[in-house]
Amino acid sequence: MKILITGKNGQLGKSFQKLVNDRKNYDLAHFDYFFVGRNELDLSSTDSIHLFFKKNRFDIIINCAAYTKVDEAENNEVKANLVNNIALFEIAKIAKNKMRLIHISTDYVYDGEKAEPYSETDPPYPINTYGKTKLAGEKSILSHMSLNALIFRSGWIYSEYGNNFVETIINLAKENTHLNIVSDQIGSPTYANDLAKTILKIIYDENFNDSDFS
Repeated sequence: MKILITGKNGQLGKSFQKLVNDRKNYDLAHFDYFFVGRNELDLSSTDSIHLFFKKNRFDIIINCAAYTKVDEAENNEVKANLVNNIALFEIAKIAKNKMRLIHISTDYVYDGEKAEPYSETDPPYPINTYGKTKLAGEKSILSHMSLNALIFRSGWIYSEYGNNFVETIINLAKENTHLNIVSDQIGSPTYANDLAKTILKIIYDENFNDSDFS
């Protein structure tokens, strides 16, 4: 079983690598993991995508890569759309009837106006470019893969790697006795290691691997 994990330099990608490298609880004799970043697979280039998958064959794709600069996306809509949407359209088209695809989306597909926690059945309504391109990417996947694809909407990911909200607050708390923090934003921080473990548990499940392609 060959498993491709994109976004190897991001928080979730690095968490996957740590879990796999620890080898505990994972049957590496039957599962081969391949981690790639932008240098190996440039999701902003359809040529790069097609060339990569022409040379490589996988059973499962776990897409952790994305254009995640929320504020900058407002001025870089084309690039954000290429990575978060067009790339997924091309990958899903290639993966259809050949591979399984697990994609990491975002809670930014919602408008944030709901007064209680969102569920996957709530209608999405993104209000910024980042959220709109991520929702478009979800739809691109489902347009080709009504089956054999899983989409996770995560939010506020934190880990031991890179900059994140939790690390920022901890560092500020070490340096200051008082913190001034906005009170109009509510979220549920997601530990990248927990999310990676959950996804690995899914791909090791017999029901996931034994189901027929459509």
